[in-house]
Amino acid sequence: MSNNTQVKTERQANYDIDPIYLNRWSPRSYQEKDVPEDVLYSVFEAARWAPSASNEQPWRFIIARTKEEREKFYPFIMDGNRIWCEKAPVLAVLVSNTVTSKGQPNGSNEFDAGAAWGYLALEAARQGLAAHCMAGFFEDKARDILEVPEEFAIYAVISLGYRGDKEELSETLQEREVPSSRRPLKETLFEGGFGENAIK
Repeated sequence: MSNNTQVKTERQANYDIDPIYLNRWSPRSYQEKDVPEDVLYSVFEAARWAPSASNEQPWRFIIARTKEEREKFYPFIMDGNRIWCEKAPVLAVLVSNTVTSKGQPNGSNEFDAGAAWGYLALEAARQGLAAHCMAGFFEDKARDILEVPEEFAIYAVISLGYRGDKEELSETLQEREVPSSRRPLKETLFEGGFGENAIK
């Protein structure tokens, strides 16, 4: 089943939106194929333009493209993710500054870093890449191995590359290699107060 067929089968928008939002999902199977530098940098260029409180832009990305660099990342990725993400040609760690430029705690840094990931994910889809964000990693190990300063929180590991055949995955993972659906908008959108449905 092609990616487009899978998306059409699993995902239907109730209101008119750009197809990029439906086409973006988080595969686990990757081709062992390099991502051209200009394509890769365009993905992070998109993240650069994400909104942030007071334009602090707290996010940073640490990437691994060579075999040696990726192997440096593997020890802090949990086995359940490592089993499939080792084929990805690019890995990235998303970190975010918890202190503002004025030396104050940045309470919105996590929210802003999430926005940067969202922009990155959409541009990756536009460029024909698969991007998968992982929370299954050992933060202390990542901090130690990558020498991340204490004021930076470590939020995610991201795999990037061209989507591969799901048959390359284990049987268990093959079952999960489909675009996930979403709950109806009427269950998410409230009006006037929590739980007050905006859409009847």
